[in-house]
Amino acid sequence: MNWREERRADRLADAQIRREEAAAQAQVRIAERSAAAQQRRADDQARAEARRAEQERRRTMRAERVAGLRAWAAAHAVDLLIYPLALVSAVLAVPAMAAYGHEVYGNATGYALFCITELGMWAFALAVQITRRRNPDRPVWALQLGVWAFAAVAFGINALHGAERGFSPAVVMGIGSIAGVLAHQLITAGHLRSRADRLNARIERRAARKIGRIRRTAVRQAVAEIGADGNAHLVFAPGRYVIARDRLTRRSRLEAAIVPGLPSGEAADWDRELADLLAVQGSATATIESTDDTIGSSSVATLDRDPNQQKSTPKRSKIGGRPGRSIAQLRAELARALKNRPGSIDPTSAESIRKALRCSPARARQLRDEHRQGGNQ
Repeated sequence: MNWREERRADRLADAQIRREEAAAQAQVRIAERSAAAQQRRADDQARAEARRAEQERRRTMRAERVAGLRAWAAAHAVDLLIYPLALVSAVLAVPAMAAYGHEVYGNATGYALFCITELGMWAFALAVQITRRRNPDRPVWALQLGVWAFAAVAFGINALHGAERGFSPAVVMGIGSIAGVLAHQLITAGHLRSRADRLNARIERRAARKIGRIRRTAVRQAVAEIGADGNAHLVFAPGRYVIARDRLTRRSRLEAAIVPGLPSGEAADWDRELADLLAVQGSATATIESTDDTIGSSSVATLDRDPNQQKSTPKRSKIGGRPGRSIAQLRAELARALKNRPGSIDPTSAESIRKALRCSPARARQLRDEHRQGGNQ
């Protein structure tokens, strides 16, 4: 091969190399363009999804807003009917009162007259509504009195202003001034309760009044306990009581009551109090009775007084008194105690029966005698 052929072969090789490099660069450019196009498509898709998500969010928010407005309108349908009437009443009265105030006072301060005539009654009217919604149990009679007082002032001043042009303008301006607040108090701020709610409210008021009377009577009849330091406090005996009226003084007092089907209370009656006193002060007292004619034969027994002996009755009120139990009830209690707690009561001892049943000594002696005789009488 001569040099010409070699040169031609070199040129062919260089051309082949350049073609391969150009093809490689073209492949790189194609790959770059494809990647860029794919990235653009991904970006466009992400932006489209973001737009759709934003549109869906806005659509949801609009739907929630519309639903909330519809719910509010449904719950405040009466307000939507009443407040436009109040607004019209204010549009009629406020400019008239401002002009009338300027005319009366002769300067710019008179323009504030509508604050007394119109805003005054509306301040009390809204206070009534807010108080009834936030604190249903709180009385609002004072606020209602303020509403009607300021409404009377507004009616009077507006009527006085209209009277300058005649009777009809006076009536129209007076009614136009208070029409809105009247409708508001009758419908919006009122307590619209069912018949059952009104009945329950009346029953609760009666119960509260009765409880108040009972507490006042209990305080009047309470016992004062004075401590060693000289301080005093009232002592109340728990139990079940009814209000009775004294025939002479016509003053109410508490008397112990028996409620069928309920157990007896914990308070003690006067017989029980007397028995407790005897148990404390005279528990060691005993008498020696002769049981036979033999000298030196004697026995010791607890003091059992003659059942026919007349006992004094304290003429005091029965507060603290236990509802009296009949002899039949005491018999049943004694029988239950002997059956459920054998040995806890000695049925042959009146003192044991009295302490166990917490009854009077006379009843305890009667139960002892009946047990000794072998049955109830």
